[in-house]
Amino acid sequence: MKKALAERPVSLEATLDPREVAEVQRALAELRAGRAVHFKPLSGPTLLVLATEGLDPASLGGVLTGTEAAFRGKARLLLTATRARHLGLAPATGAETLALSAEHLGLAEIAELTDPTRPRQRAVEQLPPVTEPLPSAVAILELLKAARLLPAALVLPGEDKKGVLAVSEGSIRRFRDQAARLLSRVAEAKVPLLDAEETSIVAFRPADGGREHLAIIIGELDASKPVLTRLHSECFTGDLLRSLRCDCGDQLRGAIDAMSHEGAGVLLYLAQEGRGIGLVNKLRAYALQDRGADTLDANEQLGFGADERVYRPAAEMLRQLGIAQVRLLTNNPLKVEALTACNVEVVARVPHSFPANGHNTAYLSTKAQRFGHLL
Repeated sequence: MKKALAERPVSLEATLDPREVAEVQRALAELRAGRAVHFKPLSGPTLLVLATEGLDPASLGGVLTGTEAAFRGKARLLLTATRARHLGLAPATGAETLALSAEHLGLAEIAELTDPTRPRQRAVEQLPPVTEPLPSAVAILELLKAARLLPAALVLPGEDKKGVLAVSEGSIRRFRDQAARLLSRVAEAKVPLLDAEETSIVAFRPADGGREHLAIIIGELDASKPVLTRLHSECFTGDLLRSLRCDCGDQLRGAIDAMSHEGAGVLLYLAQEGRGIGLVNKLRAYALQDRGADTLDANEQLGFGADERVYRPAAEMLRQLGIAQVRLLTNNPLKVEALTACNVEVVARVPHSFPANGHNTAYLSTKAQRFGHLL
């Protein structure tokens, strides 16, 4: 299974400049709004990048120059290797991406190739030809993932266009991991809970200005001893709506109950819905699961990895709270590995599972058999 991004080595000397944070953040906003950005690779000419999600004639008309034929001959459709394989295409050995010629593709066909929730019309032999690999493709698709869009892009030769924002490959490559290191403790308040009245919440804001992560602190922590801790990625459907499709709500409330009974603990509520793919894409994954895919296959059909979560923010939150040793409430060995890689000592893994409810039996089975959870 793919390792968590928190475990990817990042040069500590390559600190992300605040201007680079702003550069990437503005590019994310442009892509989410359906507008193009100039992508400046580490080497080679500038490219013009559009997210395929929401692509329409208006967004294309704002960036194209010259004849339609000239555009058709140069444009490429960029996909992740996981999405390509589900289309029946075989990327080069070890490749993380695949590029297709967009010469004969209309907007509806692009949507069909990039969004698996849409009906598929083309057989494998009717798919566009594969083009030469794009050296900077990984960074482009990482940018789209950070925007919580489907990781697929229409890429054209770049031209200097007034009003089109530029983003560099170097900034993108440093952005996700380095921004996760730069958390600011911005607010704190007592919030009595139904099952844990002695509770306070501390909010941490990431350097990219994105959604805050929360530390839910129950009781009086003694950081001189290993602290009962849970890393809980947000789940709107399970935590708030008490969805029966997953066990997230049970895990959230169960962790708070366990900490309350012990007298102290910290639950880190991390803003990374749907194993890091975002709520909208999680709902798309649910639609694919309703057609027979399991959790892992659904994520990969959308073009994502099995698990896109980052645990470096959790390690930074613990550091700022003065916690160096934890007893981790989890069934996921990857969380233990990720915290350990970030210099947090996991003294013990505390099992944290709940019975199936009739709706999440297959989901729990997939967690155990394909994600390696110890249920």
